[in-house]
Amino acid sequence: MAAVPPQPATRFATRLSFLIPGVGIACWAPLVPFAKQQIGLDEAQLGMLLLFLGTGSVVAMPLAGGLAGKIGSRVVIAVASVGIACVLPFLAMAATQWQLATALFFFGAFLGAVDVAANIHGIEVEQRAGVPLMSNFHGCYSLGGLAGSALVTGMLSAGMSPLAATISITVFLLICVFISVPRLLEVRSASDSPFFVRPRGIVLLIGTLTFIVFLIEGALLDWSAVILKESRGVAEANSGVGFVLFSLAMTLTRFTGDRVTARWGGRRVLLLGSLLASAGLALVVTAPWTWLAIAGFLLIGFGAANLVPVLFSSAGRQKVMPVDLAISAISITGYAGILAGPAAIGFIAKYLSLGGAFLLLAIMVLAVAKFSRVASGAN
Repeated sequence: MAAVPPQPATRFATRLSFLIPGVGIACWAPLVPFAKQQIGLDEAQLGMLLLFLGTGSVVAMPLAGGLAGKIGSRVVIAVASVGIACVLPFLAMAATQWQLATALFFFGAFLGAVDVAANIHGIEVEQRAGVPLMSNFHGCYSLGGLAGSALVTGMLSAGMSPLAATISITVFLLICVFISVPRLLEVRSASDSPFFVRPRGIVLLIGTLTFIVFLIEGALLDWSAVILKESRGVAEANSGVGFVLFSLAMTLTRFTGDRVTARWGGRRVLLLGSLLASAGLALVVTAPWTWLAIAGFLLIGFGAANLVPVLFSSAGRQKVMPVDLAISAISITGYAGILAGPAAIGFIAKYLSLGGAFLLLAIMVLAVAKFSRVASGAN
């Protein structure tokens, strides 16, 4: 029997499921300088603590994918979304390295679980609808990033304490959970489906490229405020502006992504987008004026916005692995970049400088341009 097309309420609830982790993780960006100063961390120590956030994510992602298949993605989304909301204030309250490490571990675990479950749910909604929707769903994640970073930066700039700002966001997230969860689909895969399958062939390539793109987003999340404050002299309360601009550009571009890809083709989107993102990363480091360096964050957002949706669409067309397993594996591989990868930036910055680490990212994203033809033509 054919699947029933999703109702508009289900699409809206799915968008909120992508919005929640976007808001949650973006709230951490403006808090990084405060946590760094409050606990007295250098770059290497901060990088080590960020590893806990990534570790929590990596541990939770395969479990979330397996549980979504066995008990349904809706349950995973509900539990993990509540977890994000409840852990967020502890990031502002942490007074020691171990307190922050513990909070980051659970924060990363809940974020990773929602990311995987929301993508699985989004693919199901897209398939039932029969029209492209993933770019729009990922746009809602970016909208969450814009809203979270802008709201927290605004509240901190207005003199609100980090704890009060995070509690305000917690209330907002719990309202989103209350609205969305009852409207999500109740679907699950076969009970004997594996929890995780190692990607291979073209799926491995797509997963690697996805990892690079998310690594850049993770680097901006964790280090954009730091590099503006310490390298450009931007005031601490305003240092989240770089991630706000990146999120704004990402959001606007993703909501037009389906039309752009249909007109230009996936290969051109990957090629031009990765070149633009690389140029933006280089500009953040090398621009002679602070305003021009800040503009580099806009270029990164415009360039990187549609790379992941195109890569996910390519994974849906490949024949090397079953599509559902391929999407699950790529989600885990890709989101590991945003949560686990940035920890390495701290260690690189310790010996190479933070600017040097950003230039290394500019070189890495050129791999997407090099393999744009193969990655976009997977079939």
